Amino acid sequence: MILAPTVLIAVNVPPAIAFVTEIRHQQLIDSPGYKAEFGHWDVVELPEGLQINAIHAALLPTGKVLIIAGSGNDRAQFDAGTFKSLLYDPATGQARLVLTPADLFCGGHAFLPDGNLLVAGGTQRYEVLEGDVTLAAGAMRVKNESPAAARDFPEGTEFVSPDGRTYRATSAFTVPAASKVIERDGSATVTASESEVWVESVVEGAPGVTADPSKYVITGLAGEDAQNLYGLAEAMNLDKQDYQGIADSYEFDPVTEEYVQVGDMVHKRWYPSLTPLSDGTVLSVSGLDGLGQILDGQNETYDPVTQVWTERPDLRRYFPSYPALFQTAQPDQLFYSGSTTGYGPAQQGREPGLWNLADNTFAPVPGLRDPDLVETSGSVWAGPVQDQRMLVVGGGGVGESPLSTARTDVIDLTAEQPAYTPGPDLPEPTRYPNVVTLPTDEILIAGGSRDYRGKGQSHIFEASLYTPSSNTIRPVAESSVGRDYHSAGILLPNGQVIVMGGDALFSDVLNTRDADFEHRLEIFTPPYMFRGERPEITDAPAAVALGETMTVATPDAERIDRARLIRPSAATHVTDLEQRSVALDVEKRPDGTLGLAVPAEATLAPPGFYMLFLVDDQGTPSVARWVQVT
Repeated sequence: MILAPTVLIAVNVPPAIAFVTEIRHQQLIDSPGYKAEFGHWDVVELPEGLQINAIHAALLPTGKVLIIAGSGNDRAQFDAGTFKSLLYDPATGQARLVLTPADLFCGGHAFLPDGNLLVAGGTQRYEVLEGDVTLAAGAMRVKNESPAAARDFPEGTEFVSPDGRTYRATSAFTVPAASKVIERDGSATVTASESEVWVESVVEGAPGVTADPSKYVITGLAGEDAQNLYGLAEAMNLDKQDYQGIADSYEFDPVTEEYVQVGDMVHKRWYPSLTPLSDGTVLSVSGLDGLGQILDGQNETYDPVTQVWTERPDLRRYFPSYPALFQTAQPDQLFYSGSTTGYGPAQQGREPGLWNLADNTFAPVPGLRDPDLVETSGSVWAGPVQDQRMLVVGGGGVGESPLSTARTDVIDLTAEQPAYTPGPDLPEPTRYPNVVTLPTDEILIAGGSRDYRGKGQSHIFEASLYTPSSNTIRPVAESSVGRDYHSAGILLPNGQVIVMGGDALFSDVLNTRDADFEHRLEIFTPPYMFRGERPEITDAPAAVALGETMTVATPDAERIDRARLIRPSAATHVTDLEQRSVALDVEKRPDGTLGLAVPAEATLAPPGFYMLFLVDDQGTPSVARWVQVT
């Protein structure tokens, strides 16, 4: 009678101790003192029908978060034509799905001066690994020798070789008209135009393979059309087939909450970077094209007034996919931090530097430590953009490398000879860190993993705050959800940070079981929100021009220490080219209002919507007001 309970107690002691330890831990992290020093994380679970794969996320000037999945790295969704976007309102917890017109998975995005979000590129075709390829395929160059008109061809257009092999186009395509030049003697010179399209055999296996360059007849053409329009291909094989991009472009309107189609890009792109420039236009760089090949420096710009893309041969420059390119304080100058994600050879286009758009020159900058471990690193302005200091955080080896680094490095672009200098080490080597600028100028560093896509259960739960003024890192509360590839972190108008996504390869230490995409959201409440009464903005203008001083009403004017305009984030693949904090000169007026002076330079504050924060002398920020900088 006595032994049974004794055995039972012996068996249950370790779980009981663990249970008590967990309760004490929870009591600690929920205590006011702990929160005031380290902050707090909360997990949010959306209803099952509203859970999507958070590949891209952007904070709209309505305060809602647009989460874009497209096909969500799910081939079954792609094959079914199921593309998703979600609008989530952190203030109310409400969410709804939004009609998504194309597979925007792995496209690029940038905010426009009117607050619309430009989304361009995405997925035309998923990769097929070598050994899984069943249909021989390759690039078909389609020629048009007629100057009369361009010709449009649908998906499924067939090309037939001299020996009878038939291949089908996997997407629609257009062949421009040939160019015609009238010479002085009245003769005409016609130069054939050319377009490329991916084609695949109509039969499986070896019968579709050929290594012979051939001229192909386009099925359905007759007469002069059959003579003027034809295909040329070098080879068709069963080699690995990479992802392929699309040229589709849309503006997401935050008021109507709909995608509006605009002009296509000149080039199809998958994994491109879209960088907003100081004149309100957007530069599109890099990515895989419609054949699955990384673009060799063919860059283009978008004009939001005409909604047209223009190829920029004057800006031809190669970068690996998703390069981190930022508008600097200097007109026509971008900074390439060296951070990238995805595709491109290890020895090409990896060196950080300053890109002069006026003459297309590139000046490398030295000093970056672990330069071969910059892929999947984070890059962010360190402090107000006026300081022109950039922070690079963590990173790993190119491709499916297990290597990662704890390195953070900082560069001052105002120096006579800019060079990276060491920052503090992260708690451990980290790929895929989410780096988020806070109103206090601190930077939250959270999530990531040591190994490629969280292999070996290498997720990192430690979070840190980096302080630019002291170049130091301190710990904050640990998160409870693993984040790696396909995750994003975004500052919210109330001063909290929302983190979402995570696309690990495996769910176990031995890498034997596939992992599910992480659908839980997490909200980080920084320490500054647990330190007493927050300052308040009671009135602020809806818009302000560059160089103007705006009047802002607050009952806390005397204790306001600083004011910041923070551009909302648009993040994907550890890349957020929008994020920047703009310091405003603060004048405390006799009537109790504040005069906040906006910089005159569009290079510092590109036109668009910003969150206005006031920060008091205790380092506590207000809830933001939205202000459009014109």
